[in-house]
Amino acid sequence: MHVEHLLGDESLGLRLLWAKSALLRREINGVTVTDLEDPARFVRPGEAVLSGLVWWTPEAGRDKAERFVSALRDADAAVLLAGEETHGSVPDELIEACSRHGIPVAGVPAHVMFRAVTETVYLQQWGELSRHHALPEYVRGRLSRLVARDAGPQEIVATAFAHLADGAVAHVLTAAGRTVAATAGADVLPAAEAVRVLADGGGVAVPVDSDAASPYERWYLHLPDPAAAPPRLLYEVAALLGRSQASHALLRATAHRAAGELGALLAADEADAVGIEGALRACGLPADGPYRVLAAATGTRAEGMAESALAEVLAGVGAGSAAVGRLPDGTVFAVVPEAATGDVTTTGAGAGAGVGLGLALGEVWSRVAACGRPLPLHGGTGSPATDLRDLPRALAEARYALASARSTAPDASLLTDARTLTSLEALLTGVPAQVRAAYTRSVLGPLLDIRGTSAIPLLETLTTFLACDGSWARTAEALHLHVNTVHYRIGRIERLTGRDLSRLTDRLDLWAALLCRTDAGVTGDRRAHSSPSRAR
Repeated sequence: MHVEHLLGDESLGLRLLWAKSALLRREINGVTVTDLEDPARFVRPGEAVLSGLVWWTPEAGRDKAERFVSALRDADAAVLLAGEETHGSVPDELIEACSRHGIPVAGVPAHVMFRAVTETVYLQQWGELSRHHALPEYVRGRLSRLVARDAGPQEIVATAFAHLADGAVAHVLTAAGRTVAATAGADVLPAAEAVRVLADGGGVAVPVDSDAASPYERWYLHLPDPAAAPPRLLYEVAALLGRSQASHALLRATAHRAAGELGALLAADEADAVGIEGALRACGLPADGPYRVLAAATGTRAEGMAESALAEVLAGVGAGSAAVGRLPDGTVFAVVPEAATGDVTTTGAGAGAGVGLGLALGEVWSRVAACGRPLPLHGGTGSPATDLRDLPRALAEARYALASARSTAPDASLLTDARTLTSLEALLTGVPAQVRAAYTRSVLGPLLDIRGTSAIPLLETLTTFLACDGSWARTAEALHLHVNTVHYRIGRIERLTGRDLSRLTDRLDLWAALLCRTDAGVTGDRRAHSSPSRAR
């Protein structure tokens, strides 16, 4: 199939936005669906690239478009098919970048499912292969029945490859490297190695197209040996896996709603122990603890993104059961039963329901976050809840830690454990920015009047004096001032603020106000160097 054949398919309604006639005659040899800002490692030469443009934002539109399209050029992609649903149309900056780099670009109308595009390409691509190159009729029938009764990917993969004489080895992997399913006898593929294999192109990896899958939960059918099965068979199996994933997405939506009811009870002003116990059971969770509560957010309000990211994280650490949903204010949260023995690192598909979310959590969080770049994935957690009555407290800790993560690294992914907020500076990161700004203005008052010629040196003196533990001599030395000048400036600060810097409580108030400043270079630099590791 050539690019012009795909664009000419009236059933898809693709709209050509830019191309040279010679580029339209290029042959398409596959499809990659991606919303990564730099998709080069997943795109193979000659592929059509489908993107929902979740990665694009108007604020840095030209730079983001340039980075994305140059990656397609370096990967030698045949055409960009840009979804119009996210932004209402294909951004002009993206079309201009495609023109500069010689990448044909077409718009995919909002009503057209990406799966329809991929099926069009693959059916055309493999339609002329002889029948023995695809699934035998009896296997296809068996697989169709499995999908109809909502069978999982493990059954589908085992059935799809069982008839091959040489016993092909296959894995179904997520973009974060988690093994969703594998054929019998397949070697265990560690997540880090699986991510490397998908990135480096080892073997063959066929994307499983499902409109229900976010970038965090996208599947790939991977075979270490490309010759172990004919291509048409792989794409048929991938299509069946996509149907299975879409079917299970409906079940997850029901589970998310049940978890939302639990979240509403946990976030209420007064805890309803009886109601919480019933909601836990409705979510398939035990009524006795301990539990761990997590909160998460992504850099987009797109429906389901944060839920799917958090669910993939929990699956990656082997949490066999968890309630993932939204609180009334829209915050995504999860309640996970935790082993009473403590922080036991548990990974793998066979992990049980009781799981300690220990050191593995931070590692898995980083891998999952990478799937959604450039969107940041922020998270928060805290100490375990001993029983269901303790869950509201655990949720409050997780939400505060989430706020800290978003404040500390607004443009980068970060998981924060509330138990690491052991300093005043760290603790204040969880306070809403508007509250911090109001507190700073209330406490520092005239010192923040940058129009005054003396405001900046007074602030510098106050910061240094407090950092030097109130030592006049060390402050004078650090600022290269006479000690009398330091005394004079501190006196002015005390008169302007109404505070007595000989009192510990007043010192703490002023220090907290300085830490709450969002425009202070000194404070910002210190935070960058002193923030503790937040993932536990």
